[in-house]
Amino acid sequence: MRGVRHAGTGSATNGTAASDNHCVFPGNVAHPLSIPGQTALARGSQIEGPPLPEGAAKSSIDSMSFSAEAYFASQPPPPTLQHDVEQVREFVARQAKEGRNVVLVTSGGTTVPLELNVVRFLDNFSAGTRGATSAEYFLKAGYAVIFMHRQFSLQPFSRHYSHSTNPFLDFLEIDPPSPSSPDADPRISVTPNKRHDLLNVLTEYKRVHALGTLHTLTFVTVDDYLWLLRALSQELAVVGRRAMFYLAAAVSDFFLPRQKMSEHKIQSGKGNLSIEMDQVPKILKPLVDNWTKGGYVISFKLETDDNLLLPKARQALERYGHQVVIGNDLHRRKFEVVFVSKKYLPGPPPNPEPAADGSDEFSEYWLRINVAHTNQTPGFPLKEIEEDIVAELVKRHAEWIARTP
Repeated sequence: MRGVRHAGTGSATNGTAASDNHCVFPGNVAHPLSIPGQTALARGSQIEGPPLPEGAAKSSIDSMSFSAEAYFASQPPPPTLQHDVEQVREFVARQAKEGRNVVLVTSGGTTVPLELNVVRFLDNFSAGTRGATSAEYFLKAGYAVIFMHRQFSLQPFSRHYSHSTNPFLDFLEIDPPSPSSPDADPRISVTPNKRHDLLNVLTEYKRVHALGTLHTLTFVTVDDYLWLLRALSQELAVVGRRAMFYLAAAVSDFFLPRQKMSEHKIQSGKGNLSIEMDQVPKILKPLVDNWTKGGYVISFKLETDDNLLLPKARQALERYGHQVVIGNDLHRRKFEVVFVSKKYLPGPPPNPEPAADGSDEFSEYWLRINVAHTNQTPGFPLKEIEEDIVAELVKRHAEWIARTP
């Protein structure tokens, strides 16, 4: 398949992920992809959401875009969905029997196919670093992990040996046969200065697989992702508040419904191309309210404007009712994040006159690490911020479980 790359993206938040809308087709002819404004997008929607309650203040794009129910009623599930669900059901039942907390980690970006016989598609730059790294630390913390990731994106353990930054083959040596056994096959060994790191990774990998606490499954398109997320959320409902949802995938904001797709490859000979796309439904609200009541849900907010980060994180919490938004700036995300959550108030609120913007209802906890510690040996930085993110979430999740009504 020939990918159409987004210039930028974010991690899952507000039900989906923030992403740039400019892309270029590969090949000899450049096509500026035009996504119409909100009014035009609303006119292009083929399926409307449910009627708004009287007095609800919603934009035209929200009122005309796909609802979650309309989306699942009109877009077909991936062919492997039932098989994936059966495997997850068995995994969750085993972890519940053994008394483990279970976290669903979503990771990597989603594609948006432009044709039914897919040649071209929209994509984003997410490699799945945060999700894969965090999954390792959740496993170390004793959680069972369902790792739902973009096909071919980074995975726990093998992420340390990226083909571009720390190629696996570069630290393998071929040892020739000894003079006493010249006909023996050469042996493969690990470069001495790489053995310690590899041994640590391999030991943890073998431990996790012996325990059976990691289950992986893949998605490619935004359709795959949404269908899997709904199905897995429903399966995790059986563990109630012991379930955590760490929604780190970079999910497309817009998609092309199958009813609008060209059957065959879009031809380049016709010159410029404009495609009208629909908004991906916001799925955090149904996840929280219907699919898995009681689960501890974390979404992510990526911004390039510092002035938007906290307001948009608070807005997401108000709108969807989940527990934590982890906000990060595009250029500082590897060494600085902020946890935004609603204040837990067992008694009356402390301020008789709340702030006009509602900010006194929220708490912000900034987490930072020394940036110099993130640039050490390729594949093995001295410090990864995900270690502290996971430690903070494990603590908060334990408090959440302890407050079970």
